[in-house]
Amino acid sequence: MTLRLRRSLALLVACALPLGAQTLGGYTPARAAAQRSAEQAAIRRPDTARVGVTARALADRPHIAGTAAQARTRDLVIDAMKAAGLETEVREYKVWLPHTVEYGVWRVSPDPKRLELREGELPEDPTTLAHPEYPTVNGYSGTGDVTGEVVYVNYGLVEDYAILDSLGVSVRGKVAIARYGRSFRGIKAREAERHGAVALLMYSDPADDGYVQGDVYPEGPFRNDRGVQRGSVMNGAGDPSTPGYPSRANAPRIPLDSMPVPRIPVLPLSYGNAVELLKDVRGTDVPRGWQGGLAFRYHVGPGPVQARVQVFSDSATAAYKSIWNTFGIVRGTEFPDEIVVIGAHRDAWSPGAVDNVSGTASVVEAARAVAEQMKTGWRPRRTLMFATWDAEEWGLVGSTEYVEDDSLRLMRGGVAYFNQDVSASGPSFGGGGSPTLRGMLREVAGTIPDPSGAGSVYDVWRTRAGVRAGEEPAMGDPGGGSDFAGFYNHLGIPHADWGFGGGNGIYHSNYDSYTFMERFGDPGYRYHTAAARIGTAMMMRIANADILPYDYVEFARTMRRYLPPIDANLRTRGWAGSSAPLAAAIDRMEAAAQAFNAARDAALAANLPAARQRATNQALLQVERAMTRPQGLRTRPWYRNLIYVADVDNGYSTMVFPSVNEAIRYGDAGQFAEELGDLVGRFDAATGALRAAERALKAGS
Repeated sequence: MTLRLRRSLALLVACALPLGAQTLGGYTPARAAAQRSAEQAAIRRPDTARVGVTARALADRPHIAGTAAQARTRDLVIDAMKAAGLETEVREYKVWLPHTVEYGVWRVSPDPKRLELREGELPEDPTTLAHPEYPTVNGYSGTGDVTGEVVYVNYGLVEDYAILDSLGVSVRGKVAIARYGRSFRGIKAREAERHGAVALLMYSDPADDGYVQGDVYPEGPFRNDRGVQRGSVMNGAGDPSTPGYPSRANAPRIPLDSMPVPRIPVLPLSYGNAVELLKDVRGTDVPRGWQGGLAFRYHVGPGPVQARVQVFSDSATAAYKSIWNTFGIVRGTEFPDEIVVIGAHRDAWSPGAVDNVSGTASVVEAARAVAEQMKTGWRPRRTLMFATWDAEEWGLVGSTEYVEDDSLRLMRGGVAYFNQDVSASGPSFGGGGSPTLRGMLREVAGTIPDPSGAGSVYDVWRTRAGVRAGEEPAMGDPGGGSDFAGFYNHLGIPHADWGFGGGNGIYHSNYDSYTFMERFGDPGYRYHTAAARIGTAMMMRIANADILPYDYVEFARTMRRYLPPIDANLRTRGWAGSSAPLAAAIDRMEAAAQAFNAARDAALAANLPAARQRATNQALLQVERAMTRPQGLRTRPWYRNLIYVADVDNGYSTMVFPSVNEAIRYGDAGQFAEELGDLVGRFDAATGALRAAERALKAGS
């Protein structure tokens, strides 16, 4: 045993000891000690060497959804789950997934030139030498061959086009070029098409993730002048040909002209290629904030540079392709219909060592740890599912098809969904998800040793965040953009996510390889392993809880923080009314949550009978379901959750209370009043579910 290993094991014990005398949230005293002992044993099981072997095997070549290389990752994961002794399942879906087969960008004038779009090989990175890179394209791009003057549109945001309008600059009939960042690329494509552009080119500006930020790959972790960010430009979730229902082989399909995908060609560029188009653009000088990091003064245009953009796909010959979700399953002993899922997407645009082999490897290792703990006699009371999703990169396709396929079962028994999307790319911990589960995640992080050796993950997180005594580190809201969307934004199943991050510029690049990971991201796979330990404990903790460890006091208090911006926006518009009715509903919810917590703690102290546990938990499952509505948002019916969603005009930012705040954004006072009343009613329905849970606790007592 090495000195490092002895120190790590000692820290595992030290992290657990301060919590040893505390009551375990959601557990009777009779069960708490055994559960804590099992968790402490299980979190020692994830192994850095084993994680490294898994990660290297999965990231040794590009594996894009719909390819043979991606089918290989399916088999690697299933074989690992079987070897651990888990029951396994593979679900296949047939989805509309056209691959680009011909593409190109030319500078037509001045000085005609075809741009070399490939990222190219690096002698320092063996993966780039061993396997061909996937084309530098955007998934779900429109097709065509078009030419037009170049117009620089900054980040291509809604507000950027408003500025262009004020300058008298139009992109109609032009080729728009935008830098990546500040919004989802699908929104950029949508806005370019709305404003009449014939094509959109997007590039990664060095000011955002290139040499302005640090040394570039392979000398450093940031994007070099050949690096390209691939990615989907579909606005939506799931197979676009089967909206709202699963893509089984014989599923009915909607026509292309009804799908939420661009009609214009869209392609990504390196900043080395962007120079060839931007350096000679003239016309209007750029507004303040539009200057990027390239070594010349930017101009808006249009022209005099002209560009040609060409994209053609296999949509006429092989548009529908198979994708595969995988599952490792442990059936619950007492509540098998209550389901806890941890998942990571398995596909990538490249070797994907960061995005998302890191998440996949962590889920696989957590599954192994739980399976090994079961050999000692531990069993989960609820069913555990260790999932890997296909085609996330194309628009959350695999996880969405699963949720639509199993929606009835998940609505009845979905307890929690834990997401692992980029679980390790550096040393800085972060977490988020439903306010309901944030307390449990903090508790678990306090039992896991940080790989830095400076205490628990929670301790180091607090120190790096610089929070004051009595406060907690900020946690992310579940707006969208990853595989939790189907579970939380669509069905209202509480979710949590976590990971360790760091600065880099290889996102969706062919240089997202195990060489990058082992040099810059996570040498030694220590943070992968820490993420797996957290996953192991989270799954075990919620699997065996007597009362589900949701925290609706924290939920209500979090909701209250979102009210002042509503009132500020109402004043700006000069509208009557306020958020007061919603504030009162949140107050009622918090009071009910406090009453429930008191009743729960008293019942657990008295060793609550199993029948009352079951009835209480069934009521608790309805609390967040009550804050969804079957018809969804007016702007996006698939999104039913009325608490959080991705911003319809950004995609990477979160909008809270979207039904209410979208009414304000779009200037409809009548709709605002209607939506506010609806949201108040849904909070009161959630409060009713909490009160039902309290009654179930007390029944027969």
